[in-house]
Formats: sequence, structure tokens, C-alpha cells
Amino acid sequence: MERSNQSRVMSYVVGFVSSIVLTFVAYILVVNHVLSGVGLVAVIVGLAIIQLFVQLFFFLHLGNEAKPRWNLMALLFAAMVVVIVVFGSLWIMNNLNYNMMTDMNSETDLQDQKGF
Repeated sequence: MERSNQSRVMSYVVGFVSSIVLTFVAYILVVNHVLSGVGLVAVIVGLAIIQLFVQLFFFLHLGNEAKPRWNLMALLFAAMVVVIVVFGSLWIMNNLNYNMMTDMNSETDLQDQKGF
């Protein structure tokens, strides 16, 4: 029983440290401008996917489950949440960009019409 608790705590510690390292690597890549553009986004997405699996295995213990159907359900739910968050964020940012650019264009048109 004692050994089981130690291995469980060790699993949490490894998951926590792995998550911190993955987050820190992503932070360093962005802050120090190591990569840019599509390369940076691809590396960040890759690190996010790795962190997703770290969370699933070390904190949700998907590898220890007796019934694999529940593992698949948890994985599909996580994938659904990630897709909703990513595409929802992109939709919101696109909508904000469209609305802000529309206001700037209308101010420019007014200034042109009034001769400012």
C-alpha cells in the first residue's frame, strides 16, 4: 500500500514538472523570438498537444484504466474542448479585427469627405 502511494505521488510530480517545463519552453520561444510566424505556431501547437497527453496520462491516469472505452471517451471529450477553444478564439479574434478595421475605415472616409 505504501509503495502504491509513493508511485502515485511520483506520477503527479513527474506530470507537474513536465507541464511546467513544457509551458516554460513555450514561454521562452515566444519571449526570446526564437521562431516566428508559422514555425512558432507549429511548435507551440506541438507543445500544447504533448502537454495534453501529459495531463491525460499523469493526472487523469488514462493508462491505468481497466476499461479502455472510458479512456477513449475522455480523449474525445478533451479533443472536442480543444477544438472549441481554438476555433472559438480564432472566430472571436477575426470578428474583433473586422469590427475594429471597419471603424478605422469609416473614420478615414469621414475625414476624406470633410477635407480634414
